[in-house]
Amino acid sequence: MEILIMRICKLFTVLGIVVLFSTSCKQAVKEISLAGEWEVVLDSLDQGITAEWYNRTFTDKITLPGTLCDAGYGTPCTLEPVMEKEIFLNLKAKYEYIGPAWYRKEVTIPAEWEDKNILLTLERIIWNSQVWINGKKVEGYNESLSTPHYFELGNYLVAGQKNSIVIRIDNSKQHDISVRDLAHAYTNDTQTMWNGILGRISLTAKDKVSIEELRLTPDVDNKKVNVAVKISSPVSGKIVMAVNDPGGKSLPDMEVLIEGNEVVFDYPVNDPLLWDEFNPDIYKVTATLETGEGRDARNEIFGMRKLTNKDALLQINDRRLFLRGTLECAIFPLKGYPPTDKAGWKKVFGTARDYGLNHIRFHSWCPPKSAFEVADEMGFYLQVELPLWVLNVGEDKATVDFLYDEADRIMKEYGNHPSFCFWSLGNELQGDFGVMDELLTSIKERDQRHLYMTTSFTFEQGHGSWPEPNDDFWVTQWTKNGWVRGQGIFDNQSVSFNKDYSSAVEGLPVPLITHEIGQYSVFPNLKEMDKYTGNLMPLNFKAVAQDLEKKGRLHLADDYLMASGKLAVILYKEEIERALKTSGFSGFQLLDLHDFPGQGTALVGIIDAFWESKGLITPEEFRRFCSPVVPLARFEKATYLNSETLDVQFETANFSDRILRDIQPLWALSRTDGTIVAQGELNRQDISLGNGLILGNISVPLTSVSEASKLVLSIRFKDTEYLNSWDIWVYPETIPEIKNDILYTRNFAEAQKALEQGKKVLLNPAKEEINGLEGKFVQVFWSPVHFPNQPGTMGILCDPAHPALAHFPTEMHSNWQWWDICKNARTIELDSIKDNLHPIVRMVDNFYKNRNLGLVFEAKVGNGKLLFCSSDLADNLDARPVARQLYYSLMEYMQSTGFNPSEEIPFERIRTNLHNTSKEKGIKKSIYDNAI
Repeated sequence: MEILIMRICKLFTVLGIVVLFSTSCKQAVKEISLAGEWEVVLDSLDQGITAEWYNRTFTDKITLPGTLCDAGYGTPCTLEPVMEKEIFLNLKAKYEYIGPAWYRKEVTIPAEWEDKNILLTLERIIWNSQVWINGKKVEGYNESLSTPHYFELGNYLVAGQKNSIVIRIDNSKQHDISVRDLAHAYTNDTQTMWNGILGRISLTAKDKVSIEELRLTPDVDNKKVNVAVKISSPVSGKIVMAVNDPGGKSLPDMEVLIEGNEVVFDYPVNDPLLWDEFNPDIYKVTATLETGEGRDARNEIFGMRKLTNKDALLQINDRRLFLRGTLECAIFPLKGYPPTDKAGWKKVFGTARDYGLNHIRFHSWCPPKSAFEVADEMGFYLQVELPLWVLNVGEDKATVDFLYDEADRIMKEYGNHPSFCFWSLGNELQGDFGVMDELLTSIKERDQRHLYMTTSFTFEQGHGSWPEPNDDFWVTQWTKNGWVRGQGIFDNQSVSFNKDYSSAVEGLPVPLITHEIGQYSVFPNLKEMDKYTGNLMPLNFKAVAQDLEKKGRLHLADDYLMASGKLAVILYKEEIERALKTSGFSGFQLLDLHDFPGQGTALVGIIDAFWESKGLITPEEFRRFCSPVVPLARFEKATYLNSETLDVQFETANFSDRILRDIQPLWALSRTDGTIVAQGELNRQDISLGNGLILGNISVPLTSVSEASKLVLSIRFKDTEYLNSWDIWVYPETIPEIKNDILYTRNFAEAQKALEQGKKVLLNPAKEEINGLEGKFVQVFWSPVHFPNQPGTMGILCDPAHPALAHFPTEMHSNWQWWDICKNARTIELDSIKDNLHPIVRMVDNFYKNRNLGLVFEAKVGNGKLLFCSSDLADNLDARPVARQLYYSLMEYMQSTGFNPSEEIPFERIRTNLHNTSKEKGIKKSIYDNAI
């Protein structure tokens, strides 16, 4: 008998009909896949319904699942890669089409499907779908952006013969869910506004009575799961619950009588295996409905997890939960739409886990089923949002009604997944908060499986600095007490590593997760262009490459990438560590671990939009400061004199699943070549769960450091994988006397006179006297196109081996010691004095302007030799050892035989372009600043 069944199944598979037998083999549930070739026609004039296109055939063909762009239908993109805003708004689809499109297929329905309920499933659609069977309109239509579109076809299909299925899909805007079409469920800034059908396309036959919903709500404290079953129509019969534990072992079946169309009961789960990031244990359920009218079965999963916000801190299974998250903004640069297979999501979640993350927020959209399945299996905590990002919530009743319906669909389709932990109504919402509160209350009353919040941050007056009354958790950038992310601090406050955000979170009634931290723009990786082999074209990358080539600086692109990217890594590290040091925090959400190619080409990722490395930092290095267990250090500053003492308090954050027993912390202070300056061990100890856990203190005199040096402070836990490190710089308290054959001056006229006399001159005007851009340490925020009025630099670029920097230890990129130099400078435009002048210290410009910028350059001027520095090397040097050391290094270089500039520049050109003689001393406005 078993052999016969196997042969029948094989035959039906060949025919395109998959037959799934229930365990008792009494009832066969048949499903026909509709994947494959369909007829297609575009309806740009929207005349198809009036012209009764549902009664005709179409000439063109398309393969579904897929999109019109996949098949080459729509308006071809004819844009050229030029330096214009339109090119940088987003990646460009090769073909674009907004409007109705019609899809047709003929399908033979098996005779045994007579009198069956037949369900048409269209897994993923943008935005509106309608169906005709054999020329007859199927009642209703579907408009979900988040869940499958379902149509009941039992009264329309004719069993035993061929039937025509015609689907009209309209991807034009249906509701007011988005400001400037930025909500990621419907946007061209990330995924495209594609037209087609993705994922599962199928017909499923069932008996007339079927299970509509199987809702599973775990109750860890009482060792049970609450089961709610809804039936398509009132019945008299029973529900049989069959459950397999995470190891595949069958638990006892339970039979429950049902009279009507709904039944609620508890299923005991003795000795439950709990679900979390460390043990993603999943239970599998089959609920079988047995009645005199027929039989149906439904498969679902659940995880035994207890998610709470006790004491204003997130808790998972009565243990502190700290979210290490990033955003997923529907960024799929190959196809322009999200994957519906598990393989696509395994790359996303697998890469995120490699970099130490345990959380992803889906910004203004909800992913497909496969994303939840992979997150369940890997132990990721997901935040899902309604497709909503507007400033006028509540103004349009039809939109509000859509949101209520969409919320119902999401909770019914995905609510059982243990990874579905957090739910927000949308991103940065404004408008009628009464309407929002009513919607949130409605969702919370019907579904207790998640924690909820009104909006993921808002700028609205009165609603932006404290949680809403109905919030279970809060995602924000600041509170009424201050900033909770470095973007508002790092460029304006002197460098310090002993700070956190404790004062800003004092008194919070719910857990806080920081909103979109980071957003440090990185120069494009132009080699990435070769990866775009699908539907999207990187015209923005090509425009940058062409602009650099035209300006003669294409050879610097890789260095620009590394210099800006290494600075971004440094800033992200401090962002994450400050969050980990703050006892009142429950997590952070990066924006972003990977690049965001929309909204002005926001290349803010440590990795690229394909979830692949840019070569900036390895996953292993990133996990040193972003993982369940992170050793931390508090110390006053980044730069010291050798007469000072380095005082450090070591601590740790332990958000693993256990107390760390008998840990031996080992610390060291070493030179970059590995030579030990000082080392030791802290008390052996157990490390409990939580953060703010002090390991011990050290004090290290720095007198043994006689020359300017970069040192590395490190701590590791012996015989474990946990370690972390920080860079500091130590400078001599006194510097040698500098010879007097070099003129140091802040005066242009004095410099000109000395140069005419053939002298060596270090010209270092006060920054108010310099035509230039505002000095910045932190690079461009988000995007220089989306936010064009930024000073717009991206860190320094230099050759550490240049003799001018021989006494000034540095890498090729900005590190914390450059903060004082950059902030006390004007960045000068070098092309104003000589095309492609190669400076000693360059400032990387943002990729939308690509100017030749610098802080230090040299030139032969008249009879003399000039070294120009636009950072202040004169004022308050007793408190600015970095500036004093750079001054010394430059002067030593000018005394050497190596100081022999080859570039010749007339002093008049330097004076005319760099000397600010206006009455209102200040920052030069670039000709590009108002170009957008």
